[in-house]
Amino acid sequence: MFLSFRSGISGLLLAPVFFALIFSCSDVSQNETDIKQFIPPKPQPKEYVCYRAVSPIIPDGLINEKSWNDVPWTDYFVDIEGDAKPEPRFRTRAKMLWDDAFLYVAAELEEPHVWATLRQRDTVIFMDNDFEIFIDPDGDTHAYYEIEVNAYGTAWDLLLLKPYRDGGKAVTRWDIPGMKVGVNVDGTINNPADVDKSWTVEFSIPLSALKECSAKGRLPVAGDQWRIDFSRVEWRVVIEEGRYRKEINPETGRPFPEDNWVWSPQGRINMHMPEMWGYLQFSSIEAGKGTEPFVTDTGMDTKWGLRMIYYAQNEYYRNNGKYSSSLTDLGLKKEDFPENLPAPVILNTNTTFESYFPVDGRDSVWTIYNDSRIVMQRQPLSGR
Repeated sequence: MFLSFRSGISGLLLAPVFFALIFSCSDVSQNETDIKQFIPPKPQPKEYVCYRAVSPIIPDGLINEKSWNDVPWTDYFVDIEGDAKPEPRFRTRAKMLWDDAFLYVAAELEEPHVWATLRQRDTVIFMDNDFEIFIDPDGDTHAYYEIEVNAYGTAWDLLLLKPYRDGGKAVTRWDIPGMKVGVNVDGTINNPADVDKSWTVEFSIPLSALKECSAKGRLPVAGDQWRIDFSRVEWRVVIEEGRYRKEINPETGRPFPEDNWVWSPQGRINMHMPEMWGYLQFSSIEAGKGTEPFVTDTGMDTKWGLRMIYYAQNEYYRNNGKYSSSLTDLGLKKEDFPENLPAPVILNTNTTFESYFPVDGRDSVWTIYNDSRIVMQRQPLSGR
């Protein structure tokens, strides 16, 4: 992943200097046209029901336990930008299981030339080809985890208090105690003389280390849903003097940009957009002993409507040095939002904003803040 996208949870206290309930139905303006282009297409998040392992998983990279055989693979990965780009050159897919102690993740990466260079934990692993996991337990886009591993099994685990786009910084010295990673190469690593088939990786991730960022600060229970996504970084390489080298772009003198292949596409070359990630649903059913349907998040339309306001506010702020309470200023109309939503309330000062869709008779509503965090917040009396 591009380095520019990688380099405590706080609430927002708003002094309501300006606020407005917007019912704007104005004609399309130049400003509207300009700002709308910065709003990504509405995501179609992937979904995965995670069944319980019938016995502990040994993370050796072989993916041969019975529980693995009894649960489905994800769809094959696509380009990070989705349908806008061609299908990846090599196939990638993943599986998940869980028990009372661990979340298990397995992945299979088709690869004719398996190579790696990094052996020191917590180095910048995506400078090699790698496999990555992103987990946001409470789905608010803040306080989430990233794990990367290369074909040597060298891991980098880090905590992000909020996305880089919102001024977040990676806590790189943070580790997941007790995490185990195993890799198996179907071929020979760092040997250009032959053609390899793939490399596979298994993770056992202690749930006790992930619960701190869950909605209630507890271990998951059946029915809980977490946001999760997977990414694969793939560099273009050539063989020179019997060794793999990243292919150099003659126009820049630097390696060609890496490919980014993901489970649930982002729409942009940026994995740090947690609102685009897929969903993991924890099931009480043991692997191979039944199935259950995925329960779609009933708040998806509301959250996406709020996210549209966030994207538009970001662009408006970039151009004007302040936020606005006017949909017209933001290049939006009520008709742009999912049709089941009322007009949004936007409260702002020059340096902050918050927004929600009012719901009659409801004490709490989903609310977004200028730092992109979405939480269920008490609705002002005027909106109840």
